[in-house]
Amino acid sequence: MPATTHKKLLSVLQGNQELVPPVWLMRQAGRYLPEYRELRAQKGGFLELAYDSDAATEITIQPIRRFGFDAAILFSDILVVPHAMGQELWFEAGEGPRLAPRLAQSELNGLTASPERLSPVLDTVRKVSAALPKETTFLGFAGSPWTVATYMVHGQGSKDQSEARRMAYAEPDRFHALIESIITTTVDYLSGQINAGVDAVQLFDSWAGSLSPAQFEKWVIAPNAEIVRRLKVLHPDVPIIGFPKGAGGKLAAYAEGTGVDALGLDETIDPHWANRELPNGLPVQGNLDPLVLISGGNDLIKAVENILSAFRNRPHIFNLGHGILPDTPIEHVEHLLSQIRKG
Repeated sequence: MPATTHKKLLSVLQGNQELVPPVWLMRQAGRYLPEYRELRAQKGGFLELAYDSDAATEITIQPIRRFGFDAAILFSDILVVPHAMGQELWFEAGEGPRLAPRLAQSELNGLTASPERLSPVLDTVRKVSAALPKETTFLGFAGSPWTVATYMVHGQGSKDQSEARRMAYAEPDRFHALIESIITTTVDYLSGQINAGVDAVQLFDSWAGSLSPAQFEKWVIAPNAEIVRRLKVLHPDVPIIGFPKGAGGKLAAYAEGTGVDALGLDETIDPHWANRELPNGLPVQGNLDPLVLISGGNDLIKAVENILSAFRNRPHIFNLGHGILPDTPIEHVEHLLSQIRKG
């Protein structure tokens, strides 16, 4: 029998420590890469790329080909879920995504679900899975219910998520129905990704930091726990990473309450504090400031050393605290990888 190929990053998600931590970067497939910009110029806008399975496959693999990251993450967007739930989705140049109708002014039951809109994404998963190096972990993802709901209610991103927060307080039954619908669609979507070939999945809760502790428990911890519970029934051995950006001091409660297998940390978290406060042995991911990666030099070297030192006795995946920025110099990514991998 041939030896099983060792996937370092998947091993860490399963609770094992690696001598040299595996590394990938959020949004590693995208605008900082010249090969991505070239393909986008040929193919059109972001959504067109995400729904073109051949193009999305190429984009997913580009950073693996260039840098040899330990994981590839599916090139897609969290808003394909509300698109599948029946909202229209488009991207305004220079302004970001738009969804219609806005659920602040319309009813969820007025939407006509279109799950077939997810088919090209699952085709991408199958193609990437067949093409990746055997040692590369393949990550799927979805947005967490609270964050997805904020976009569905407002119809676009917002600074303080006030419309969703108002609805959650004033119309909790209506908001709960929305969250439940997102949970169901998300579980089906992530299960589809797993069946198509991803090794693990990540739940992005980009706006988790906007909620009070009680609302955080209700709209972040509880819905993510339900996704984890349902996915584990279907796929008990597939790791799930939770990333509640901005959670701060609520991270330990999130880790314990959701049951995720690993926890992503944003750049505002002191890694030494996280190592003390989080459950022993829980794998963590992060948490370099994307801006220090742009600045480079001694600041980058010290920041990397600090993170590696904090998590030297814990299963750790090196990553950014949020997505890589478009003006990140390629050579700084190369320097980062060299520093991490020198052992």
